[in-house]
Amino acid sequence: MRWDIDGRHVPHREWSRFVTAGGLKFHVQITGPDAAPVLLLIHGTGATTHSFADLAPLLAQHFRVVIPDLPGHGFTAKMNAPGPDPVAKALAALLGELGVQPAIVLGHSVGAAVAFVLAARGLVQPQAIVALGGALLPFDGVGKAYPGIAKALFVNPFMPAIFSFTTRLQSMPDLMARWTGSRSSREQIAHYERLFRSSAHTGGALALMAHWDLDIIERSIADIKCPVLLLHGERDKTVPPDTSRKVAQRLTGHGASAVHHAMPGLGHLAHEEAPERHAELITAFARELGVLPA
Repeated sequence: MRWDIDGRHVPHREWSRFVTAGGLKFHVQITGPDAAPVLLLIHGTGATTHSFADLAPLLAQHFRVVIPDLPGHGFTAKMNAPGPDPVAKALAALLGELGVQPAIVLGHSVGAAVAFVLAARGLVQPQAIVALGGALLPFDGVGKAYPGIAKALFVNPFMPAIFSFTTRLQSMPDLMARWTGSRSSREQIAHYERLFRSSAHTGGALALMAHWDLDIIERSIADIKCPVLLLHGERDKTVPPDTSRKVAQRLTGHGASAVHHAMPGLGHLAHEEAPERHAELITAFARELGVLPA
């Protein structure tokens, strides 16, 4: 195993392995009973598997949990033009290489968008999707404009290094709170700080943003047929909390089953702030669908 960033601090590194699929070398963590239903966890932009460090062990009591680093993030190799479709196809290739078919796909933020594309394109056939603070609709302000902004940064080869350097000059807890509305644990913040100091990681995050297309994600909503659980922190400063309400309405309008839960007092990293509450809602949802025994 080779760690391209400082791997000593990776939570649950005993779960880690490197797998080459679709021409891309992935870092992926796998845990939970071999015979349990497979739950795929997809992190958001700028994060890694560490984002699920507290939630995954709770879910692994019931599921076979698979958690990859997205392309260009953490310890997974970068890819050219990492837009929604290429990223979804890369993850589908990884699942094929691992020989698993997820019963549930869970995504946080941009990871929720990847989950929708995976299902809408028929690359996986999950029994359900769970979206945590899902970035699933275009929204006003920087959120709508960020692909263009990120592209301008991405084409300058020095920008990832400059961005990494500037994070060292600011208080990471304050920076994270302003960005996300969340107050994550000291351990989580320390890991984000290490990641943001890596120009390779920040470059991967900028590349993903630069090639993202929220219109593709929005159009995928009409092709989702499986039940969807949408959990969203009411203090989210990254993705407007109303996004999940609107997506739930659209899904039900297309005949799909959708349940929306607002998470009071939590921000964009709600699953990091309240992993127990999220695990309860996710396992209850799985039991209602028959994915887990009642």
